Amino acid sequence: MVGERGFEPPAPASRRQCSTRLSYSPTGAGPLARVRQRRAYRQGGAHWQAAFCSGSEMPMNRPPDNAPGNRPDSPERHYEWQYLDLMRRIWEEGDERIDRTGVGTRSIFGTMLRFDLADGAVPLLTTKRVFWKSAAREMLWFLTGETNIRPLLQQGVTIWSDWPLKKYRQATGEDISQEEFEARIVDDESFARLWGDLGPVYGKQWVDWPTYQYGPDGKYTMGPGINQVAQVVESLKSNPGSRRHIIEGWNVAELDRMALPPCHKTYQFHVAGESGQARLNCLLYQRSCDVALGLPFNLFGAALLTRMIADQTGLQPGELIWTGGDTHLYLNHADLVNEQLSREPAGHPRLAITRHAKSIFDYRFEDFEVSDYAPQSTIRAPVAV
Repeated sequence: MVGERGFEPPAPASRRQCSTRLSYSPTGAGPLARVRQRRAYRQGGAHWQAAFCSGSEMPMNRPPDNAPGNRPDSPERHYEWQYLDLMRRIWEEGDERIDRTGVGTRSIFGTMLRFDLADGAVPLLTTKRVFWKSAAREMLWFLTGETNIRPLLQQGVTIWSDWPLKKYRQATGEDISQEEFEARIVDDESFARLWGDLGPVYGKQWVDWPTYQYGPDGKYTMGPGINQVAQVVESLKSNPGSRRHIIEGWNVAELDRMALPPCHKTYQFHVAGESGQARLNCLLYQRSCDVALGLPFNLFGAALLTRMIADQTGLQPGELIWTGGDTHLYLNHADLVNEQLSREPAGHPRLAITRHAKSIFDYRFEDFEVSDYAPQSTIRAPVAV
């Protein structure tokens, strides 16, 4: 399936096609074919730069561009080079394996990217268009705790349609198109209630984590849900030095009920500095990440969430630190990888929040404004479901 709608449909694969390693297995491409695929990227004698918690560096190949703004040690180096470096490293050096989709990936484990969010900076890729409006609408949807795709489809956001559609086709045997399925979800509330729900994904865990209470009869009953987002906002205000500012999506007891377990699973926040100069940092841990299609979407979403929380707590935007577990590229994305690695990043987009909302849950899409964003053309790729 190739995305042709008004946003980049492959993005859902990013966030939701969390690749689970089944085995170390060859993909069928022989050694010579793999050498030929990779030879095109091995040019020049420059080095990769990899960031670790220790701040150490390791030598790796990187694009042969000696312009001052592209050297690893240059303060002017464009923020996007680290993403392109990561993409190239995975494609050249990643382990090939069979994933749950059957497509196969090249994967590395344990990665990090860092982005400064000061002065409205936002980590939107410029070497291809990132459909940030869909990402923003999805983040607001998460914050409602909603788990049905109907509110998203009513806004023209179709990034979660693949999974309920697959379930419907398997259950009914009806060969319905995605467009027809989405139209029925929007037009028929009863149909949406039956077939549009994703289970207790992301937002449900964020704002209504289930609890259980032990009763005098020895039985457990459902207790009040825990709103992790509200708790983090309050704890940042009352106890900024705490090490417990965490939003967690990985509820082991409910994973089997989710359309897909959370990929961007853990957000931890940290306050640096004092008084009016205090900065809010966010570390996002993503257990599984499709670098080509999902990571660009995830980076914007995390930056937006950090900005909203900073706005609510009176803190300055600090740094977004993204960390990945299984960090991979799908083998059928060779054309995308080739094209994107041939491009050079340029420009510095800005994100503004134009209205201070009453609470973290009261922002509207119209409150967000992206400026100075002039990306290169969209690069489409097939989605493996």
